[in-house]
Amino acid sequence: MALEGDLGMWAQIGSLVVETLIVVLLAKTVKDYAQVAKVSKLQTELRFRPWIGPTTGIELLRTVDSKHQYAVTIKNFGEIPATNVIATSTIRHNTMPKREDLLADTKNDLDKFVLGPLLPNMEKKYWIFVDSKDIQNTKEGAPNLYVFVHFIYEYHGGKSGYGMISQFDPKSSLFVHKDMWVD
Repeated sequence: MALEGDLGMWAQIGSLVVETLIVVLLAKTVKDYAQVAKVSKLQTELRFRPWIGPTTGIELLRTVDSKHQYAVTIKNFGEIPATNVIATSTIRHNTMPKREDLLADTKNDLDKFVLGPLLPNMEKKYWIFVDSKDIQNTKEGAPNLYVFVHFIYEYHGGKSGYGMISQFDPKSSLFVHKDMWVD
């Protein structure tokens, strides 16, 4: 009888230990699934979305009718199409404009052009026209010349954008990026 009592007690203790291990493993599994869900959410927000940005700097294409025509080539580096890509730009003289002022422009003196959708790995060019007189004056020592370009795009998760402010370098006749950002 004493053996059956001791065996029964050990069986109950063993059962309690096994049940405790099952509860601990279940809790760990639930915690692991919660972590997987966080990673999946982060991956969905950052990976499965469009990423629009330039593949080149601001390049001179040609001069026509006393205007220098420049182009910025943009590409969707993401895995999802960007819908309704809109480009805005403006030219400023003297001091470098602040991005906050340009983005909050309420006077609507920014040039605006709808580029349409941009599929994954697709490229499009946005043209910027600068008065040739402004280019020549800057080469001759006039105040600095700046170009502001901002691309805004929509996707299933919301809106995003890429912007840059570039300064004309009279020695190289190129635009040099002074500020770049992703919204």
